[in-house]
This record gives sequence, structure tokens and C-alpha cells, in this order.
Amino acid sequence: MISTVLVPMEDSEMSERALEHALEAYPDAEITVLHVVGEPSPMMGQAMSLVLEDGLEHAAEAHAEDVFERAREIAAEHDAEVSTRFALGSPAKAIVNTAKDFDVVVVGSHGGTLAERLVVGNVAEKVFRRSPVPVTVVR
Repeated sequence: MISTVLVPMEDSEMSERALEHALEAYPDAEITVLHVVGEPSPMMGQAMSLVLEDGLEHAAEAHAEDVFERAREIAAEHDAEVSTRFALGSPAKAIVNTAKDFDVVVVGSHGGTLAERLVVGNVAEKVFRRSPVPVTVVR
């Protein structure tokens, strides 16, 4: 029986679909939304804009709150609640490391823009291949 579900989310329609799927498929499970703020890199990860902030972790948590607010709205539409977590670093690594504490991961197949499809699609593939628990990829 599935009792805990991890749903990685960023600001994309695909991740919203993943959350909706999790809420519908596992109505009795505890669902946790994870938002990973990418580490600063030459590819300009999300955290690059946060590097100049005082308190990187606090700034990242504030950045994640927009995603969490949307997740709560979606959950409320399904008469449910979600827990939230955020992490800093490589999205695929953070998701896989967090997955060990859950029964299943439900992830969107990719983001909306071409860049998101290339990067986030790559994240979904890495999670699918490396996760210690089953993964459902939602399109």
C-alpha cells in the first residue's frame, strides 16, 4: 500500500499535472511536494540569482514558496493538503536522495519551454533510472 508520495515541482504545467495525478491516484497517502533550487553553475542554475542574497538558504526557501502556494491551491481543489520541502543543489540528485523516505515518486515529464523540456526532461529521466523507489512519470 502506498502511504507516502513525493512530488517534485517547479513552476510548470507538467509538475502541476504530476501533483494532480498523485492526488487522484493516492487519495489516502501523505503527499509531499519537493522544490529543488538548482545550484549556481555556468549554466545559470536558479540559485545563481540567489548567490548575492544574504542567507542563501533563506532566499531559496522564499523562492520555493511560490511553487508551494500553487501546490496548496491544487491540493485544496482536491480537498486535500500537502506537505512541503525544499532543497538546494542538483535537482535529480536531491530528488533521488529524498525519494528513499517515500513509497513512490510522481514527477512531470518535462517543463514548458524548450530549455525546460531539455533540462527537466533530463531530470525526470535521471530520477526514473536512479530512484530507490518506483517512479511514475506524468505527461
